[in-house]
Amino acid sequence: NQAQTGESDCILKPVKLVPNLTEPTSRTPSFIVLCEVMNPDGTPHESNTRAKLLDRVEETELTDMWFSVEQEFVMTDPVSSKPLGWEDYENDTPPPQGKYYCGVGADVSVGRELMDAHALACNQSGISVSGVNAEVMLSQWEYQTEPKPAVQAADNLIISRFLLQRLAEKSNIAISYDPKPIEGDWNGSGAHINFSTNHMRENADMDYMNLICSSMSKYHDKSIEVYGENNDKRLTGEHETSSSDKFTWGSLDRTASIRIPIYTVKNDGKGYLEDRRPGANVDPYLAFSYLLGVTNNISEEMFIAT
Repeated sequence: NQAQTGESDCILKPVKLVPNLTEPTSRTPSFIVLCEVMNPDGTPHESNTRAKLLDRVEETELTDMWFSVEQEFVMTDPVSSKPLGWEDYENDTPPPQGKYYCGVGADVSVGRELMDAHALACNQSGISVSGVNAEVMLSQWEYQTEPKPAVQAADNLIISRFLLQRLAEKSNIAISYDPKPIEGDWNGSGAHINFSTNHMRENADMDYMNLICSSMSKYHDKSIEVYGENNDKRLTGEHETSSSDKFTWGSLDRTASIRIPIYTVKNDGKGYLEDRRPGANVDPYLAFSYLLGVTNNISEEMFIAT
């Protein structure tokens, strides 16, 4: 379903190259090449969301806006699709969540070897991963990417996902980015986006940050459209999420749509904001394009108001 069969010859346009560290060192060195998909006439294919982000960056001129992502996911059995390790428990269900988050030990942690290999491969490939932790549900994990400008940050996230799946494949493990892979009293998987402009990092105060947050309310419905398929199943207002039906914000609040983190609060408002709404399967090109547009609109509205 990537193209119509009558016009199936699309063009791959290389845009980023990194060393492929998923292969044994004894083989001839290879590379992973990220490409944009173009139509035969050289224009971006309709599925090419990276080109849309490039246009948005040029349109807004917000080249100083940085993004980083807290990517959550679940390791699963490739046949049953159940979370890894759950089959060892009665009714294929482990004890309730609570002790798995940042857990250490075989009774609370499944898949750490893959996470260590992934972090190493990413960092040695130039795709900076700053941290890794076991998440709230058994076999659910998270890694955090380094803050970068919009296009570079999105490219890095896509390549980091690819590296994760290549390494998982070697261990016969599947990766689920489903925002709500298990129904019931279990946390879903998100991809929280941390973002900031140079003004936010260098000159903002708490009044400024609260004004940005409150101004994002009227753009909330659009965010749900671009923050991942079936993400409404995750954004219920429970399990450390906000509700998809209501926009909220607050300092240190993990149930808010936008959280003002402790770093920003303790730095008198200078720092970044965390958008906790995106689901694990979010397209970073669409999400960053949305946030660039919203931030640009709010900046213009604030300028007119003053």
